[in-house]
Amino acid sequence: MEWAMSEDEAADEEAGDQGAPRVVPAAQAKPPATPHLILNPAWLPPAIGFAHVVVPAPGMMVFLSGQAGHRPDGVLAGETLVEQFDQACSNVVEALAAAGGHPEDLVSMQIFVTDADEYRSCLGDVGATYRRRFGPHYPAMAILEVGALFDPKAKVELMCVAVVPARVPD
Repeated sequence: MEWAMSEDEAADEEAGDQGAPRVVPAAQAKPPATPHLILNPAWLPPAIGFAHVVVPAPGMMVFLSGQAGHRPDGVLAGETLVEQFDQACSNVVEALAAAGGHPEDLVSMQIFVTDADEYRSCLGDVGATYRRRFGPHYPAMAILEVGALFDPKAKVELMCVAVVPARVPD
């Protein structure tokens, strides 16, 4: 659920009230594609393509090791960042499925790239790839530029944390 500042809270803030901030559900927020509580306080910059805060539902924590764009044969899926990002996303989905999880169970994702300018230049394609693999779910995220990844030809690696809620068997 997205959250917004209430009118009373905005008035308190304008008056200089130093009390703890209150959050209320945004009136027109779409329900998130996740069992977790998503908080995007109105007093932070807009959360576009990520969530400011994810409060996980009770469940099993799953830590995924870094997933680069390697296919099952160990070869990189391509030379471009978008090709490698697509395969890395697929690898995250597969690794998470091994623990009984789904993309909407992700609560945190760190995206390591070797060239942040290249990442920004193909952001539209990266976003489309992300939505195709993970749907309309945006966990807490960080994008970090690094000098190199373990595979010198790799351009991107995803490191994720998920909380897989207890589910009723089908």
